[in-house]
Amino acid sequence: MHILLWALEATPSPSDTGTVDENLVTPGPWGFAVMAALGVVVILLLIDMLRRIRRAGYRAEIREELDAEEGAAREGNDAVRASDTDDEDIDPASDRR
Repeated sequence: MHILLWALEATPSPSDTGTVDENLVTPGPWGFAVMAALGVVVILLLIDMLRRIRRAGYRAEIREELDAEEGAAREGNDAVRASDTDDEDIDPASDRR
């Protein structure tokens, strides 16, 4: 029986207390300061990241140039060695005639 009475009772509805204090709902000056600091930190991190990416790209370009120069120097050295070998192959007896 108590359960039936309890089920039939009207549930209380929340009453309107009026206006809400805006200082309790807004972030205030501390919230603004924190968000501004986060924004500055993010911008500085982006600038640093872009600088590092650019530096890595430049280093890759320089490595490619150095590798190309080394390859050209090796080819030049190989050509010199080949010409030295050709000069040694000349018959010294044919020079005396």
